[in-house]
Amino acid sequence: MKHTLKLSGTGLSVSPFGLGCTRAGSAWTGDRADRLLDFFLDHGGNVIDTARIYGLPDIGASEATLGEWLHRRGRRHEILLMTKGGHPEVSSMHTSRMGPGDMEADLAASLRALRTDYIDVYFYHRDDTQQPVGELLERMEDFRRAGRIRFYACSNWSTRRMREADGYARAHGLTGFVGNECLYNLGSEGAGLLMDDTLVRADGDMLAYHQGGTQNTMMPYSGLCEGFFHRLDSEGLTDRVRRSPYCTPVNLRMAERITLLRERYGATISQVLAGFFFTRPVPMLPLFGCSSEEHLAELIAAVDMPFTPEDYRLPQDR
Repeated sequence: MKHTLKLSGTGLSVSPFGLGCTRAGSAWTGDRADRLLDFFLDHGGNVIDTARIYGLPDIGASEATLGEWLHRRGRRHEILLMTKGGHPEVSSMHTSRMGPGDMEADLAASLRALRTDYIDVYFYHRDDTQQPVGELLERMEDFRRAGRIRFYACSNWSTRRMREADGYARAHGLTGFVGNECLYNLGSEGAGLLMDDTLVRADGDMLAYHQGGTQNTMMPYSGLCEGFFHRLDSEGLTDRVRRSPYCTPVNLRMAERITLLRERYGATISQVLAGFFFTRPVPMLPLFGCSSEEHLAELIAAVDMPFTPEDYRLPQDR
């Protein structure tokens, strides 16, 4: 897997997808974590994405697991390490935690847990629209000038606010955001209401924004549709499957399309879902969570599979 994507505004070359670490510290720890992370790097991956909140109910467990791996392996120079701060308390998701003290505390805790002196790309995990965008960018600039982060980015921001941030950065000679983590995958457009309404789903306006020349690279999360299509295939329309926001008529039809593509290319469900990102007209760095080296090998193989944009259009869309 070659480093084929240039992360705009950074001069950095990154792998075609990043390893999402929401399950580090819970589903995989210790030797299992070492094997998975080593496998990713040994096969050309270099983007590792985590967040201060990951590892619930043990906040910080994901970062701590990654920090232990970095300490044991000494491979910090091989990775582009991304983490996020400013996530609300889980019990009060609409109460912002993005004040100066919140961000300082989160960044300091992340650096300690990750056992590193700097974060390559540091994200606001949510937005606080009550704070002027300029103040939020200047706060990140303070972290950058102190050498604690190299670049900064946003997650779950609206397109309007990202445009405001771009404008402020241009006017003040700043680099600005270099990444936008947003909800986007093969089933997101057809999905119903999300259980967490603070997540921001990419729509047509956001895709146009990313295609329109911004240096803010699109970084979709939930790349495998929260396992919906896998569970539908293995369980059928059980109650658990029906409760998923992805369980809509359009996505049930998309499931039939996925079956067709699996047969056409000799692919797995994960490979079809991953291939979607590599056929998009918008340059993007998708993030995938994995539970084993075998699953990670599937995703790596998908990078070179000959999927086309037409593969992902439902018949009446033509």
